[in-house]
Amino acid sequence: MRPDSRLSRMLHVLLHMARHDAPFTSEQIAKMLGTNAVVVRRTMSGLREVGYVRSVNGRGGGWSIAVDLDAVTLLDIHRAVASSTLFSLSSGNLHPVCAVERAVNQTLDSAMREAEALLMHRLGQVSLAMLAERFDQICRNE
Repeated sequence: MRPDSRLSRMLHVLLHMARHDAPFTSEQIAKMLGTNAVVVRRTMSGLREVGYVRSVNGRGGGWSIAVDLDAVTLLDIHRAVASSTLFSLSSGNLHPVCAVERAVNQTLDSAMREAEALLMHRLGQVSLAMLAERFDQICRNE
C-alpha cells in the first residue's frame, strides 16, 4: 500500500515555489524530482488549469505559485494531479469463482475504501500554508 507519488512530488515542488522568489523552469523541477521535463510540464499543466500555478514562457520564465497557501488543501492538489486512488493494493481476481478469493477481495476492497475516505478527509484539513509552516519549523530546527 503506497500513497500516490505524484501528490508528494507536487507538494515538494509547491513548497519550494512558495519559498523561492524566482520561477522554476521545467528542467529545474525535473532535476529536483529526478524525472523528465516533459513529465513535469504535463503534471504542472494540471495545476495551472485549476489556477494553483502560473507559467511564463521565455527567458526568466518558468513555473511559480499563483495561489494563497491558506486557500488550497492537500486534497485540492491531489485532485489536480493524482490518479483516482490514493493507494495501490490490488486484491486481484485470478479465480473469480473461488469463494475464498471473493471473500478476501470484498474485505480488502472495503478496508481500502474506508482507509481512502479517512485519508481524503485528513488531506482536506491540511492547507499548503500549514505544510509550509511545518517545513519552516524543520528548517529552523536544523
